[in-house]
Amino acid sequence: MKYWFKRKIWQIKNVIKWLPKIWNQYDFDYGYSLEVFKFQLEKQAEFLESDRAITLSAKNKASRIRMVLRLMEKVYNEDYALEYTDKFEKIYGKGSSDVNLVNTKNPKLFSMKKKYELTESKEKIREMDQVYNNLFLNSVEKQKRAHKLLWDLIEHNIQGWWD
Repeated sequence: MKYWFKRKIWQIKNVIKWLPKIWNQYDFDYGYSLEVFKFQLEKQAEFLESDRAITLSAKNKASRIRMVLRLMEKVYNEDYALEYTDKFEKIYGKGSSDVNLVNTKNPKLFSMKKKYELTESKEKIREMDQVYNNLFLNSVEKQKRAHKLLWDLIEHNIQGWWD
């Protein structure tokens, strides 16, 4: 009987923890599904780090979950996909990768030009475009590898994440 009351209190607290996630959850975008998954992994890591965990490897499992959560954050914030702008600016200076809106002959349209395209010579623009494109493609590839690594890590570890 005592266990039944403790269990009900825990269930009520659990529902209260989940309410903000459920309230802000939508069905049209996988990002919301990822938020729910991340929230559950965070709760699981907290449990495995607590004194309530029983297995000897609980802290190690929690550490692995935290590592996956950090990688998940980097992957879905597209940290790797956007690295190219920082690298480009390291080579050519702060603000060099900025994009400006330029008016066209049609007043209802505009075009986007990189900042350096407005000030540099044609030869320099070609050189900078080549560097920019190479850095961009490398960042996209790095983002793809990080995404694959994330889900490979989850697949490899998830069945061991229990207490």
